[in-house]
Amino acid sequence: MSLPSDHILTEQGFGESQNGSVLLIGCGALAREILALKAANSWDHMVLRCLPAKLHLYPKKITPAVREAIHKGREDGFGTIYVLYADCGTGGHLDSLCAEEGVERIAGPHCYSFFDGNEAFAKRADDEMRSFYLTDFLVKQFDAFVWRPMGLDRHPELRDMYFGNYESLIYLAQTSNPELDAKAAHCAERLGLRYERRSTGYGDLEISMKTLAVDPLSP
Repeated sequence: MSLPSDHILTEQGFGESQNGSVLLIGCGALAREILALKAANSWDHMVLRCLPAKLHLYPKKITPAVREAIHKGREDGFGTIYVLYADCGTGGHLDSLCAEEGVERIAGPHCYSFFDGNEAFAKRADDEMRSFYLTDFLVKQFDAFVWRPMGLDRHPELRDMYFGNYESLIYLAQTSNPELDAKAAHCAERLGLRYERRSTGYGDLEISMKTLAVDPLSP
């Protein structure tokens, strides 16, 4: 299956058209990883619908958008629905929604944590409190999610005010891609930060999806 561009995943989201018994409501920033895991494991009973990744710029909009997607999924006949979002700055509101709607979501405060592994990320929290994180998607969409929203394209002099207390940029790499590695290093240079690359693969996202892998309609 060919995915739309990262720009479309950011602005519009993405939805699979095939039938299935389990609906995955995910973030557009995770679409490539979710579909890669589906394909690698032949989880054909899962249908992915991703909301626009740009909702991360407006966390208050995430919970209502997920609620709408849950209701639409039920209207379309899905009896089993999972939310593949971390808390993502909703301040616990997404968890409250999931409890209200009777659906599960992936564990973790944000995608950096579950890609790195929630337990490992928590253990490193104190040592890396001055670190700024990027994932594969955020490296590719650095300007859309970091540079322009912070106004650095118009006022580059604000960089040190925003990032003066940071020491390093850590690229949590889901894939091995020299071009992304080079781009991530350039992002660190633009922010004036020391660069570190950490290969995480899919982390706890893969583990969580494996727990969802049983088809409820299979004999």
